[in-house]
Amino acid sequence: MLLLTVKHVIADFVLQTSWMAIGKDQKHGWALPLLAHCLVHLAVAMVLILIVAPRFWFVALIDFAIHITVDRAKGLCAANFGVTQENKHPWFWTLIGVDQALHHLTGFGLSIFMAANG
Repeated sequence: MLLLTVKHVIADFVLQTSWMAIGKDQKHGWALPLLAHCLVHLAVAMVLILIVAPRFWFVALIDFAIHITVDRAKGLCAANFGVTQENKHPWFWTLIGVDQALHHLTGFGLSIFMAANG
């Protein structure tokens, strides 16, 4: 769990550019920023997993698929309902919180999988 939490902090906060963060939540032109952001998650997860538990390399691919799905769902909400910080939408921080909770639950679930099969 610690490994995937470190991965999440690095990929979601340290390495995510504003082009990725803003672009992936747009109505149009979201695909490339979203893909770039999620490929960063894939790369960081793959490196860390290969160092710590190489037989679970495929977990990085599962994390990628779930991350891109969660972030696209968040982007659809942001774009279609105007749930942005600029709009001072009352659900903006709730949407961020749900997004982050889903990412952490993903890490938790994948950690349980690796621990149970390790």
